[in-house]
Amino acid sequence: MSTVPKEVVTEHFPAYATRQSINRFLALHELFQISKSTKGSIVECGVFMGTSLFSFAHFSAIYEPSNFHREIIGFDTFDGFPSWSDEDRFDESRGVFKPSHDSFSELSAAAMAFQKNHYEEEKKKIHLMKGDAKETIPRFLEENRHFVCSLLFLDFDLYEPTRVALEHFLPRIPRGGVVAFDEVHHPLWPGETEALNQVLGIGNVELRHFNFNPDISYAIL
Repeated sequence: MSTVPKEVVTEHFPAYATRQSINRFLALHELFQISKSTKGSIVECGVFMGTSLFSFAHFSAIYEPSNFHREIIGFDTFDGFPSWSDEDRFDESRGVFKPSHDSFSELSAAAMAFQKNHYEEEKKKIHLMKGDAKETIPRFLEENRHFVCSLLFLDFDLYEPTRVALEHFLPRIPRGGVVAFDEVHHPLWPGETEALNQVLGIGNVELRHFNFNPDISYAIL
């Protein structure tokens, strides 16, 4: 284990990150670049430890510092999988992705620190939506009738919340917006592909990927 202080590791993260982590970071950057000219906010479904959510927030802060309308919104239980369905063919031995610490409190504090370093400090950039997405997503859209989504990044892993997210957010994505997936065509997580097929139809979208990344796929609507 490294004895280097955490702030040094953070400042010089490429020296400590794995090749796979940098690979994913670059794929997220590409997703942001593809979607940044589209009006709307970024939604991540499945936040876990916050890597993707905060990457999108930093990209927005760097490339469009005065775009205070672009919010970064993350949906998660922050307590692991609440349930799963037959479509998932889920084996509990894979784990339910429950963080070993209070990730909601940790990420809330990180979001506050991010805000203090942001160009538009008074305009809250990162929003964490805690709870079962089957309930929080419909409620969020009911309370935010103005909402438009430029990038929907789906990383719930499971069928039911992914289907709910697609059904509710797709009508809020304008042409040119992006819907992205982390587990489509993944043998261990069939639920995400099933949700895509039932809501959009696999044959109805041009599903693209990055040659350097095996997991993330996306469609431009």
